[in-house]
Amino acid sequence: MGTDKAHVSLVVIGHIDAGKSTTTGHLIYKCGGIDKKTIDKYEKESADIGKPTFKYAWILDNLKAERERGITIDISLWKFETPKYDYTIIDSPGHRDFIKNMITGTSQADVALLVIDSSKGAFEAGISKDGQTREHALLAYTLGVKQLIVACNKMDDESVNYEQRRYEDIKSEVSNYLKKVGYRPEKIKFIPTSGWEGDNITEKSTNMTWYSGPTLLEALDAISAPKRPTEKALRIPIQDVYRIGGIGTCPVGRVETGVMKPSITAKFAPSGLSADVGSVERHHESVLEAFPGDNVGFSVRNVSVKDIRRGDVASDACNQPARGVSSFQAHVIVMNHPGKISAGYCPVIDCHTAHVACKFTKIENKMDRKTGKVKEASPKIIQNGDAAIVTLEPTKPMCVESFAEYPPLGRFAIRDMRQTVAVGVIKSTTTVDTKTEQS
Repeated sequence: MGTDKAHVSLVVIGHIDAGKSTTTGHLIYKCGGIDKKTIDKYEKESADIGKPTFKYAWILDNLKAERERGITIDISLWKFETPKYDYTIIDSPGHRDFIKNMITGTSQADVALLVIDSSKGAFEAGISKDGQTREHALLAYTLGVKQLIVACNKMDDESVNYEQRRYEDIKSEVSNYLKKVGYRPEKIKFIPTSGWEGDNITEKSTNMTWYSGPTLLEALDAISAPKRPTEKALRIPIQDVYRIGGIGTCPVGRVETGVMKPSITAKFAPSGLSADVGSVERHHESVLEAFPGDNVGFSVRNVSVKDIRRGDVASDACNQPARGVSSFQAHVIVMNHPGKISAGYCPVIDCHTAHVACKFTKIENKMDRKTGKVKEASPKIIQNGDAAIVTLEPTKPMCVESFAEYPPLGRFAIRDMRQTVAVGVIKSTTTVDTKTEQS
């Protein structure tokens, strides 16, 4: 990989069976991330179990259970290059059952590729109230992924047959929803693709001469380079922890702020555990420094795999280390809750890689969503459409930060009844040692 290129993390989101793994697998193959021999092997294996159209997906879906069901369960990391950028693809699950994994992937991304199944019936299912297209787009925006590309996929399906009118209809409907979420549709590229046939993936399609926009690769190369907050203190939300023979315990996560170096003493919140860092690896290569946006693994000495878990935050013990919180004040917007929310409500909060039930202890005031002015002090309830300042208490140890200080650790989604019901940003935190840190 060219070291002089900016590094970008791409999350691939969308409804189940939209063709996310096939599209990204084809893209990696075309960009030289995997050789033809391996693709031929996957083609034979997928044909042997009666799923010949899955060969590109198998580049990413490398767990046996996933291959047989055709569903992406955990988050896969792959890399490829465009002329300007080094990309890491985070291929996210689209099935509702796996939404926790999808949130973890999205919280680590700079750019989102929303893959839409354009075939008749499938698009309508994905964009429906219960479909994942809406929820994934909403989560991506909430979790801070402000750059979005939309692939109107499966244009080769016989119900679509590369038809321009179908593309225009989908573009119009998706644009309307993305505008409600907070995106600016005029800034978003909508690309008609076939992840299976390769139309508009890296080369212009001869089947859609009516389309004059960029290919998927060109759109990925045209994004704005993400700004990297290297001057802030180190924060790495932990995604997973592995035990590696001969090396020991290795937490894995994405550097969100600051610079990670071997030989520092890492402090993990909320546990308060400290450990010396040995090597730091990015894509299986040892590095002397890792910067915001880098997905890294690092070895820690004299620590058990059981002492660190997903949702912990690693920091430098000698420079403003992260701490657990006993409560936090947040600005929340309720969008999709069927009832009324009052003090005592205890949904799951998804913030960076953490998934923790948090109790609404106080609703401070109700606000105007657009102006931010207080509409009602100490309301008894809030419901759909309301914006409010609330105080939340985690039911178990948790590390979050104010949005003003550390944006990736200060925005969250509220999930209940297997769907996102509200979103929020953290205004201030009360750390476990009772010192309040204002934003």
